[in-house]
Amino acid sequence: MVGRIDLSGKRVLVVGLARTGLATALFCAARGAIVTATDTKTGEELRETAERLREAGVRLEFGSSAASVLDGQELVIASPGVPTDVPLLENARVLGLPLWSEIELADRFLRGQLIGITGSNGKTTTTAWTHHILRRAEFSTVLAGNIGTPLVALVAETTDHTITVAELSSFQLELIESFRPNIAVFLNLTPDHLDRHKTMAAYGAAKARIFQNQTAEDFAVLNADDSASAAYAPRRSQMFWFSRKTEVGQGAFVRGGGIVFRGGSGDEEILPVGEIPLPGAHNLENALAAVVAARLAGARPSQVASGIRSFQGVEHRIEFVAEVQGARYYNDSKATNVDATLKALDSFPGRILVILGGKDKDSDYTQLRSALREKAVLALLIGAAADKIEKQIEGSVAIRRSGTLENAVDAAFRAAHAGDVVLLAPACASFDQFENYEHRGRVFKELVRRLAGRSWHANPANAGKRHA
Repeated sequence: MVGRIDLSGKRVLVVGLARTGLATALFCAARGAIVTATDTKTGEELRETAERLREAGVRLEFGSSAASVLDGQELVIASPGVPTDVPLLENARVLGLPLWSEIELADRFLRGQLIGITGSNGKTTTTAWTHHILRRAEFSTVLAGNIGTPLVALVAETTDHTITVAELSSFQLELIESFRPNIAVFLNLTPDHLDRHKTMAAYGAAKARIFQNQTAEDFAVLNADDSASAAYAPRRSQMFWFSRKTEVGQGAFVRGGGIVFRGGSGDEEILPVGEIPLPGAHNLENALAAVVAARLAGARPSQVASGIRSFQGVEHRIEFVAEVQGARYYNDSKATNVDATLKALDSFPGRILVILGGKDKDSDYTQLRSALREKAVLALLIGAAADKIEKQIEGSVAIRRSGTLENAVDAAFRAAHAGDVVLLAPACASFDQFENYEHRGRVFKELVRRLAGRSWHANPANAGKRHA
């Protein structure tokens, strides 16, 4: 962590007032800053947010991004949902104003150790898994970042003995200056967010900024099986790797059906691969990364093994919802890119009815064709990207245009047979029809539960019975 900044009397502009922007504005105001907050939405659209900010003494500028809002400002903090090339932020650069993301601000106040985890896929699961291991090992831990609660909202809970485990997105890492995790994990790199980053080179460079300020005292953890992310291995940090395909010099790997950690004290057998509770090769990789991060943070091998075994997964990541008339329904709303959807499809043996679609991120859905042909029996298309997806997967699987998630779930219910899997794995962002992927996942789960109730009451064998 770098030295703190004195916010008292400092004129701070917060751009974007979703969850992170709200937390940032309140944090700065509570520490004596003179805060202005701006958003292109209107005050009516953000009524509850506006009320909280006004009560905290924050000046508000809604429905505008005029450059005049920069007048007199000393620091600009942009929310992760605000593209870094919007005119307001470009003007801030021209004026020479410091331009930070929220994690840069939070790092100035964090105490203890910081584990930062990024990657195109698996970062939510790996972050939660690492935190789970450390918490079960009775470390003082905080879970924050892109996984749910902004880092800046939890800094007051940290002490010199705290280990903060933070999920970090490319959007958050774009605008760091001195941000420095003690342990930085880069899981993988596959096409995503190209609507914002434009090129894979720019996207990869944004992710790799997680290593930018590390020193020889810090640890960098990368996937030896993923050449795209491995290419960003830093030179200053102490390097650790994870691999499910080969032994590594330092880190975690699979040998003889078990996970092994290799560090300064030699090889340590952690646990058999068969005891990992989450399905899929991608979750083996997530487990390996969590093993490395937790061992480097100080957890003993037996504690790591216990934490791996007892982890039950996270919401919206291949989350079992219900069994309805013999078909099993899974929520993988967090599968917001093609590679995540491929991993979800690979987690099941076959007979999948998959719900695809949402807001396109300049993705190439032709990459789904082989997996759909091999694993799926029906693709139900929803949202703004439906036209593009249909054109790019046509001929690989039966397709049904459903429009909305509700229609897709109903159509899947009518088409599914006992033993089938109905999988929400959209390969798209959610913002065309939902607030975020969590909202989409919750709606899916509620629709499935209604189906389960409807199916239960429709079964004559249940006449006169009550739910357990």
